[in-house]
Amino acid sequence: MPTISSTDAPTGPEGQRPGDEPCPICGGLGYVRENVPVDHPHFGQLFPCRCKMAELEERRLAHLRSLSNLGHLSHMTFENWVQERYRLPEEMSRSLRHAYSTAERFAENPGGWLVFLGGYGCGKTHLAAAIANRCLQAGRAVLFVVVPDLLDHLRATYSPSSAVSYDERFQEVRNAPILVLDDLGTQNTTPWAGEKLYQILNYRYNARLPTIVTSNQRLDEIDLRIRSRLVDPTVASVIHILAPDYRRELVDQEGSDLSSLSLLQDMTFETFSLREGELAGEQRENLKRTFQLCREYAEDPQDWLVLTGDYGCGKTHLAAAIAHERQARGYPAVFVVVPDLLDHLRATFSPSSLVRFDKRFEEIKSAQFLVLDDLGTESASPWAQEKLYQLFNYRYNARLPTVITMARAIDEVDPRLRTRMLDLQRCRVWGMIVPSYRGTPARRAARRERPKRGS
Repeated sequence: MPTISSTDAPTGPEGQRPGDEPCPICGGLGYVRENVPVDHPHFGQLFPCRCKMAELEERRLAHLRSLSNLGHLSHMTFENWVQERYRLPEEMSRSLRHAYSTAERFAENPGGWLVFLGGYGCGKTHLAAAIANRCLQAGRAVLFVVVPDLLDHLRATYSPSSAVSYDERFQEVRNAPILVLDDLGTQNTTPWAGEKLYQILNYRYNARLPTIVTSNQRLDEIDLRIRSRLVDPTVASVIHILAPDYRRELVDQEGSDLSSLSLLQDMTFETFSLREGELAGEQRENLKRTFQLCREYAEDPQDWLVLTGDYGCGKTHLAAAIAHERQARGYPAVFVVVPDLLDHLRATFSPSSLVRFDKRFEEIKSAQFLVLDDLGTESASPWAQEKLYQLFNYRYNARLPTVITMARAIDEVDPRLRTRMLDLQRCRVWGMIVPSYRGTPARRAARRERPKRGS
């Protein structure tokens, strides 16, 4: 450590508060000179004293924080990230644990690229911010920026009043020692935006600069030029987080305007008729077995259950009964008729919609328990088929409990959907062979005897 004498010291104390004991090394001046010969390179130079180091380190970290652009995300750390969440399927929990451990390793030794993919609220941004905050604590320079904001910053440099040139801003982002690009895919997909993002990512790819990217898009939805960089296993690790939005309380799903379960309060296991006086033989036995199967599934739903049968045979009643049973046990459930679901999705394209399409789609994709009623009654447009496939594929891969009812035969369904439903490891297909209960003589007689309103 350099030493100082009273004759060497610069005049006047620096930063000493009244009542503070002066530093025994520098006398409260904050700096020292080395006692070296005149011809030594350090002769006459001032160096921070040991008492000054903590203050200088804090200033340095404050400067790094100001450059990082983390702002209100500074509280997002590994310590407060929710890893074990309420009653998630094991595959989802496993994806959360894997994402956490991978992020923590990256934060300790930043190198290569880390790509987090998943729906809104699954924790991507929190983990990315946790990495950035951990790196800042270690004294590493980090730049955290939301992609649409980044593009706005670049556009702003074209203004005559901009204090920063475009080249300066672009170089700042491109050469950041550690760069976090949050929410890739939420930007306006203009040719200019695509070009700038590609330039940044391609430069960092070639330079092997540590980079974290988060996106709620699937890989096949990302620009091909960028995707080719994100999926290179020699540079990037792609982490899929399968968990639903952790910010959404259970009541949010129960009260979702997507779900029509509240309209089916009378459809429970207790109100379901086994039609013992009406059916005989194989049909009666089939209905009993169907009822038992649904009750068992409601107790511990694993993977998918598909109920097929004629209109009015009781499929919807049993599917709603399963959903009611799940809610009675404290689990959120969403019940939606397939054509209604597609209408909800289409409605998000309206300028007056209060919900974005991707937010609405994510809500249904990641529902903890989902009933899709009347599959096959929707219009078979290419768009509808694509959305249904995306929905099916997501829930199939995540192994999310799902009940599907349909009057059509399995072989009449879109082949992409059929391949998921015919996987016997993940799906149970059960055919109901009973006729419609709505048109039986007993039912017609009961309707005739029912008193009219107002009588």
